[in-house]
Amino acid sequence: MSLELKNVSKRVRGICHVKETSLTLKPGHFNVLLGETGAGKTSLIKLMAGLDGLASGQIILNGKDVSKLSAQKRNISLVHQFFVNYPHMSVFDNIASPLKIAGVAKSEIAGRVEEAAGLMKLAPYLKRNPHELSGGQQQRCALARAIVKESDAVFLDEPLANLDYKLREELRDQLPELFAGRGAVVVYATSEPEEALLLGGHTALMTDGNVVQFGPTSEIYRNPKDLDAAKVFSNPPINTANVVKQGDTVVLSDSVRWTATGAVASLKDGPYTLAIRPHHVLPVETPECSVRLEGHVQVTELSGSESSAHFDMGGQSWVSLSAGVHPYFVGEVHAFYLDPTHCFFFGADGALAA
Repeated sequence: MSLELKNVSKRVRGICHVKETSLTLKPGHFNVLLGETGAGKTSLIKLMAGLDGLASGQIILNGKDVSKLSAQKRNISLVHQFFVNYPHMSVFDNIASPLKIAGVAKSEIAGRVEEAAGLMKLAPYLKRNPHELSGGQQQRCALARAIVKESDAVFLDEPLANLDYKLREELRDQLPELFAGRGAVVVYATSEPEEALLLGGHTALMTDGNVVQFGPTSEIYRNPKDLDAAKVFSNPPINTANVVKQGDTVVLSDSVRWTATGAVASLKDGPYTLAIRPHHVLPVETPECSVRLEGHVQVTELSGSESSAHFDMGGQSWVSLSAGVHPYFVGEVHAFYLDPTHCFFFGADGALAA
């Protein structure tokens, strides 16, 4: 089973919402759409689900061209970030609704609903109506409805976005297990790079309606093919600066330079765009983070487990993200330390050079 997109695109009143995209999505793992709000994730899901029409291309589901079929005629399930349940129905009837529409026998419906409710910890609430449930339980109800249908494809459009932190963590841990072995192609949209990494599988990085890279999640995190891909897969935003490779030295500024090693050492001399994720720029020196920077602290954010500082470095706004609590004072000049082994170098065309 697979879901194949062949040069699909979407236009609304002449404006391109999804640029021509070709992907093959398979079961057995999560297929994540990762991008900022407005990147085109929901638009692409609507195309795959049959909620919006194609401007071009084909959608092949399980070997069948479903491009012109409505969502109701495709064996798919869709869960939104909002709690979409039927308010006048009980939890049991909400979960059972796709089975009733499909004409499944009552005796089978009861067993499948009880199984799905058990997986989602909803068994004690089957006689209640959705308004009697918490937000997390309402979303569990929507997920149970997606599970019970045994769809060929399941689309999860930021399904945890409106839940509190604890519930999000709990459900995120459960999702891969819930869909494992069901044979469905699972597509999960998120704006959070950390969530993509936790879900694993394969990820399509999206920006401005375009898929800029697709592949195993951990692989594209470690090796973004261009600067756009690196920007999508970083939160807080990836730090960038113009540098020059001169012989065996990388020059960031008159006072900041270091010896080029590894693949960087073999780069041709000349200008590059350096990019480094915030958690490789620390407020304390370590054996790895050894290149000293200085910047004026602009904004600080402290939590119980980590600290971040936005700082200005010669007109460049950078971010440091580190474990623990570190004292910062807005306006002060603070030292930060960069790990040169975790820097990406991109050429003039934006492609990864090293």
